[in-house]
Amino acid sequence: MPLTDRQIRSFKTPEKPKKISDGGGLHLLLTPGGSRLWRLSYRFAGSQKTLALGAYPHVTLALARQRRDLAKGQLATGIDPSHQQKVEKAEAKVAHGNTFGAIADELLKKETREGRAKTTLDKKQWVLSLARPALERRPIKAITAPEILAVLRKVEAQGNYETARRLRATIGQVFRFAIATTRAENDPTFSLRGALTAPQVTHRAAITDWQHLAGLVRCIWEYEGSYETRAALKLMALLYPRPGELRQAEWSEFNLEEATWTIPAQRTKMRREHKKPLPGAAVEILQDLQQLTGHRPLVFPSVSSPKRPISENTLNAALRRMGFTKEEMTSHGFRATASTLLNESGEWNPDAIEAELGHVGADEVRRAYHRAEYWEDRVKMGEWWADSIQGLIS
Repeated sequence: MPLTDRQIRSFKTPEKPKKISDGGGLHLLLTPGGSRLWRLSYRFAGSQKTLALGAYPHVTLALARQRRDLAKGQLATGIDPSHQQKVEKAEAKVAHGNTFGAIADELLKKETREGRAKTTLDKKQWVLSLARPALERRPIKAITAPEILAVLRKVEAQGNYETARRLRATIGQVFRFAIATTRAENDPTFSLRGALTAPQVTHRAAITDWQHLAGLVRCIWEYEGSYETRAALKLMALLYPRPGELRQAEWSEFNLEEATWTIPAQRTKMRREHKKPLPGAAVEILQDLQQLTGHRPLVFPSVSSPKRPISENTLNAALRRMGFTKEEMTSHGFRATASTLLNESGEWNPDAIEAELGHVGADEVRRAYHRAEYWEDRVKMGEWWADSIQGLIS
């Protein structure tokens, strides 16, 4: 006869385990310890088996019957409910270990092994910290697009539109890594493209005409600050590297006899070694500077700690002291200056200019072509640019 909740609550604790049937193989097991356990007896492949369905009252009578019916349905399709239960428990255990936070940490470790710059990794760690409170412990397969959008909206609500877009991209990287390691099937951030407010693009300030560049060059060559800062600004004007590439440069990267500077892959934006020709004017500056800092690994060591390079703020602060506002010129702006004026000159192949700037595409053949075919052009272009810069001083 089917059980009722009233009956179940009235059962007394037996001295020995006791089974009370509810029908269809479902029964309640009363134990001497006071537990009331739901069990389902069934036969599969000729063997008698028992399936645990939970404990009363956490699993109610109605829920126990639902689980019995589900198991019966599995039996009807040739599935052993006990085996299916073990599979689901194993999958749940794996899912619990494959949380967003755990996979994000794996991705960071992978990129560390691949030699990503510390500043890049620190930025990514910070961006991920914005998502961790909500997603850290969530199984990555269970995370939905609306959940991610809610996280992004919180950042966007603070007016940090660019950060919100970067967060979406970084969360997407975590999901794509999970897909590549067979722990997720899709990237929910893909469907969120266009959902966020687009930030207003602000280009880095740069001088892009010869007349104003002449004023900047004269100020740099007459700068009365530290010798190292003046040398760094001169080299920025002559070589137009990324500020971080120059600030963190080590003497071992320079071959002054062959007039070359080989920037290691871990410090370039494209994560590929970049070799630059050094015009004579740059070699002279480095030779003089070598007498001052050549006994240390770093070309531009910090005053506070010789093991650390000068900061980008050092170069920008020097530009401010010379009277150039952040809307007029930044240390990164030397790249835009050179790119604009070299292209406008009409003297040089645009691809050679791009190669010198380190803007090389992903195509292997094209990269080889850049390295081999344009080296002589880049050497000549370097001397032409250096001569032009020095001509502005007078």
